[in-house]
Amino acid sequence: MKDEEIIVEQQQDEIALPENAARELKPGEKYVPILKPDKEYPEITPYSVSLGLIMAVIFSAAAAYLGLKVGQVFEAAIPIAIIAAGIGAVTKRKNSLGENVIIQSIGAASGIIVAGAIFTLPALYILQAEYPEITVSFLEVFLSSLLGGILGILFFIPFRKYFVSDMHGKFPFPEATATTQVLVSGQKGGEQARPLLIAGLVGGLYDFLLSTFGWWKEVLTTQAIPALQGFTDNVKMIFKINTGAAVLGLGYIIGLPYAFIIFAGSAFIWWVIVPLLGMNPEYAQMAPDQIFAGGARYIGIGGIAMSGIIGIVKSWGVIKNAAGLAGQAFKGQDQGVKVERHQRDISMKVLVFALLAALLVTFVFFYIGVIHNLMQTIVAFIVVLVIAFLFTTVAANAIAIVGSNPVSGMTLMTLIVASVIFVAIGLNGSKGIVAAMVIGGVVCTALSMAGGMVTDMKIGYWIGTTPAKQQTWKFVGTLVSAATVGGVMIILNKAYGFTGENALVAPQANAMAAVIKPLMMGGETPWLLYGVGAILALLLNWLKVPALPFSLGMFIPLQLNAPLLVGAIISWFVSTRSKDEAVNNARKERGTLLASGFIAGGALMGVVSAAMIFFGFKYTSPLGETASNLLAIVMYIALILFLAVSCLRARKDNDQ
Repeated sequence: MKDEEIIVEQQQDEIALPENAARELKPGEKYVPILKPDKEYPEITPYSVSLGLIMAVIFSAAAAYLGLKVGQVFEAAIPIAIIAAGIGAVTKRKNSLGENVIIQSIGAASGIIVAGAIFTLPALYILQAEYPEITVSFLEVFLSSLLGGILGILFFIPFRKYFVSDMHGKFPFPEATATTQVLVSGQKGGEQARPLLIAGLVGGLYDFLLSTFGWWKEVLTTQAIPALQGFTDNVKMIFKINTGAAVLGLGYIIGLPYAFIIFAGSAFIWWVIVPLLGMNPEYAQMAPDQIFAGGARYIGIGGIAMSGIIGIVKSWGVIKNAAGLAGQAFKGQDQGVKVERHQRDISMKVLVFALLAALLVTFVFFYIGVIHNLMQTIVAFIVVLVIAFLFTTVAANAIAIVGSNPVSGMTLMTLIVASVIFVAIGLNGSKGIVAAMVIGGVVCTALSMAGGMVTDMKIGYWIGTTPAKQQTWKFVGTLVSAATVGGVMIILNKAYGFTGENALVAPQANAMAAVIKPLMMGGETPWLLYGVGAILALLLNWLKVPALPFSLGMFIPLQLNAPLLVGAIISWFVSTRSKDEAVNNARKERGTLLASGFIAGGALMGVVSAAMIFFGFKYTSPLGETASNLLAIVMYIALILFLAVSCLRARKDNDQ
């Protein structure tokens, strides 16, 4: 009993991420997490499991509605972490850090499954209006999401140690950083958690007012300047920036090197490719946004696909090593190897059997539920197996770098490759559309889950929870989330629909439908643009420039990449003003807390906004266009100054 009291006391008094949590380790240096590896802590309890499952249901429904309504899926990990830490503090629950990680881990399956499902499966409803023979059932949606989620977990586990431990300090992990800071600060209470709490309130209130009431513009654009409208229309060159607090915080955590490369990708597309395409008579009458969405963005997709292939080639040793570990475990050669608690994964032998079972169920689902032709099922199964496994590392890599999974780009490429193969083997028409979309849903959810898992496992690694426990209960969270998403999607289709007046927007699914239709029904595919992106990625790799961040910049809209650079410049500025390195480090760490608060507050208020929209809240700002733009400039500058000045006030004794 005394030992337990000592652990509790130590957690409350000394809890903090170690100094070497975010930097590369020196030769011989070891990272020791907050929860010491040689001790046991409460993790899987009735409290943590039940609250995690409740969060999975609530956030699956909210994320599905918001994602289909506006095309944005909020990351559930951060708001769930805030709720878990808040409930623990209110109830004065002792030694709850390990439990809170499990609550977040189970609940965060919601956003992951939603992202996988809504990008592809609503396309079946969209195309159903044109091709009535297409049918969509709850079982198709549920199994597509569930099997994709399970495969994503199983494919990622062999790579966990590489991403979270071997590559320690090499990736910024923005979302994992923000979530970990929330969980850790929730345990501290009082003065130590104050910067995160204040930033959460500021960022949350700022983003809530911005998105709910629209008093100032969410996106500032040069197109709003009358003197530049002629230039924009003729040259097709434009600048846009999102004025939200959460995206600014994300940029701060990503840091200048990666943010600059991402922005360079955006600048290349928007300021070089879009104007060049605008000279083509086919695009001459289009606005820059339309040229990007209808043409230039495909270069980014080609770049992401080739970056993925480059990443697979470079990671081939890791992939072979993971396969080798699985083989050794299957033969029983890993017996007797002692592994520290915080590095203990699900047994590789259990993993192999679970993977074989999941693949068997997937094959049966494809054959009985979707395709009904053995040879075509075998081909479809191989496509899913190869792409989902190989692109697991790409999805995890993207999340580790920018906190944003290019899953829609990779899924689009999967649909294109799969459709070309399917048409070649006679699987086309409406039957081919259903097969490609359901299979695309499996791949999309698997890649989404791989990205979610790298964040989840990094949080656990920093804090010191047991990976095997997180992995086991992630399956349960996936099951509950898949069932919820399947039901919500069918309800939303009946209530609003995906086509016609006042229908749900579902932009990603509409994009998937637009791509799949010409492939399956006959039409043009932008192979040239895909090829340009692929060649560009090869060239970047040859020049030693990271191809994936640049390609992400080409694919993600400019207004979301520009604030990343602004946040990163603030991070660089505050951490280089002093001649004392300790002061610079204290300022940067203070900024990481504040930026995490911006992200957390924005994410939580996103849920509140979604709930208000769901219950019919509507508001039209009385401010005119000019006033909204001017107010946006003032508010954004104020937000930047708040972040920068608050960082510069930090002292090396960490007196916050």
